[in-house]
Amino acid sequence: MREPRKDFQPLLAKEAPPEVERMGLTWLMAAAITTVVLWQVPGGDYILYPFTILATWFHEIAHGLMAMLLGGDFRQLLIFPNGSGVAIYSYSGGFFLGSIGRALVAAAGPMGPPIAGAILILASRSFKTASWSLKILGGFLLLSTAIWVRSLFGLVAIPLLGLIIVGIGFKAPRWVQGFAIQFLGVQACISTYHQLNYLFSHSTGSLGLSDTAQIQQELFLPYWFWGALMAIASGLLLVQSLRIAYRSA
Repeated sequence: MREPRKDFQPLLAKEAPPEVERMGLTWLMAAAITTVVLWQVPGGDYILYPFTILATWFHEIAHGLMAMLLGGDFRQLLIFPNGSGVAIYSYSGGFFLGSIGRALVAAAGPMGPPIAGAILILASRSFKTASWSLKILGGFLLLSTAIWVRSLFGLVAIPLLGLIIVGIGFKAPRWVQGFAIQFLGVQACISTYHQLNYLFSHSTGSLGLSDTAQIQQELFLPYWFWGALMAIASGLLLVQSLRIAYRSA
């Protein structure tokens, strides 16, 4: 009988029968629900603090990378202890696509975490891609620190997260790597719902307009419409990525 390929197998396929794989999905969804609950209770943010910082990094790095993609200059990334962040970029010559380009840069921040989360969940379909995804994510955290991160807190927190994730990618058992990449993916996807107030806010105080208000400024329809659209898109990305990741090979 032909031996199955070893470089690509569904998560947990070697260690457990399909019943345990489905149980893994159940526990993963339970973790997602627990996360949402913890965000609403006193002290819950402390437990989820590392994931909050990672989600902020996804958010701000997405702003900066989209600005670069559209012809701008990504200058600095600032991460603060309260979980907030700022991507500093310039577009003196104007973004490609004009108003649409500026709207895309604004939208990239809120959509950065769920898109990255969906990619991480899909990467868990094989042990090989799960392991490489952890190494790439951790490596990019370290690289971004050297190139863009300039706040004191960010210079400590971001490389620390990067080293932990790289360590899991190199040293942890395969089932830990698979669960870790899925869990990080789910946390990134549902981080959108941690910032619902932000999505449905017109202003961020001293920082000026919110991302959704910036989209409103460049395009038609009110900021709350764009906030609702991104919240729905984040949920769809989570559900579809989990569905594909657990589809039978």
